[in-house]
Amino acid sequence: MLEIQVTKVKGFCSAGYQVGQKFVFEDPLVVPQGESPLCLYALSAMFPYLAAACRQTSPEDWINSVVELQCPDSANAVLFSIKRTETP
Repeated sequence: MLEIQVTKVKGFCSAGYQVGQKFVFEDPLVVPQGESPLCLYALSAMFPYLAAACRQTSPEDWINSVVELQCPDSANAVLFSIKRTETP
């Protein structure tokens, strides 16, 4: 399971993301936490990484070094932290 949290909003986010909002990726589901919106543009940019990161890998695998992702809007970027968590 992966926890995705908004860590920074640069400019204006048209999806309304605010710092601290979270959602969880429990393959194959994306689960909003509270009132967090899900932006399809940000999610589509993150999806290739999320699909790979939810698998167990060796500690040396490059995917373990990625701790932050960005939405594709370069002028009004939202940064997301990515953290592996235990499946409940």
